[in-house]
Amino acid sequence: MRICLVGPAHPYRGGISHFTQMLARELETAHDVRIVGYSRLYPALLFPGRTQYDEGGALVQVESLRLIDSVNPFTYARAADAVVEFAPDLVVVKWWHPFFAPALRTIANAVKRRSSAPVVFLCHNVLPHEGSAVATALARWGLRAADAFLVQSREDLATLQQFVPNAIADVHPHPTYTQFAASSMTRAQARSRLEVDGRVLLFFGLVRPYKGVEDLLHAVARLPRDAAVTLLLVGEFYEAREPYERLLQSLGIADRVRVVDRYVPDAEVAQYFMAADLVVLPYRSASQSGIAQTAFAFERPVVVTAVGGLPDVVEDGVTGYVVPPRDPAALAAAVTRFFAGDDAARMPQAIRASASRFTWAGCARALIALGEQVRSS
Repeated sequence: MRICLVGPAHPYRGGISHFTQMLARELETAHDVRIVGYSRLYPALLFPGRTQYDEGGALVQVESLRLIDSVNPFTYARAADAVVEFAPDLVVVKWWHPFFAPALRTIANAVKRRSSAPVVFLCHNVLPHEGSAVATALARWGLRAADAFLVQSREDLATLQQFVPNAIADVHPHPTYTQFAASSMTRAQARSRLEVDGRVLLFFGLVRPYKGVEDLLHAVARLPRDAAVTLLLVGEFYEAREPYERLLQSLGIADRVRVVDRYVPDAEVAQYFMAADLVVLPYRSASQSGIAQTAFAFERPVVVTAVGGLPDVVEDGVTGYVVPPRDPAALAAAVTRFFAGDDAARMPQAIRASASRFTWAGCARALIALGEQVRSS
């Protein structure tokens, strides 16, 4: 088949680009693939981080036609031209924020007028984590341009069906980011490099209000000091850091929390997950998480909250723990349980056994099947 992906890729950083690149690499094993990407993703005024670009070298890099300027409608026709000229059998459009609805709806509709290829929206989030009435209206309008949808959680499927009743849709969980685990670094080397020992928890990813970092810090404060637990809080702050620093001091845990306030390039990801015993995702809201799948790539158990699609991915007491959101006591209890028993030895085997649920090949098959369903409908 000839498959065109519309979405961000290298040199943009972050999970959406990582996903595009890993999916393209999988599809390229059996199909001809073109990526139509972005010349500008977010305008600088709307981007809360330090840079949108990968400055450390992505482990997986694929070529893309960087044609779409998200805020320049004149580029949308050029992007649609590039899709149609490829003569695709399937077009997969990455959807993750309604900000891009004008671009994606325009491109999708233009392609559908000039091509018989099914247009499948691959939804990372049907709605953004920090939603608004405007975002909901844009999503309702933009999503209707698709012929079919692949979502990554049952909760997102339910949300989608509110906007597009009777949609042709399927669910496939976020695949595992296996590229990070190709490192030959050992646990001992990772801990030596980071200068940590004892019991190590890891929070990894952008620090944003919905991530529940405040709940995690309160949970750490509940752990007895003689438990010798260190939290690695690793990720660029997309909100003010000072309130967290004050909380560390007021809780008396500043010496038990290592803050790494920066976006971690691909080459450095392995050291944090190899050094950790347990990865904690204390989210207050979520659809799915690439962080959980990165942890699974390193066979690290995870603690997640019962929000969005996270309980669909983590088997409570088997590959990790599922606890209520906004509940520091429950987070602390899960951490205590992990270190008190044999879960640290038992859970990695269960993670290996569940790996077939989270493959890129399965994601690719689901997308192709949706295209076939559209053609036959």
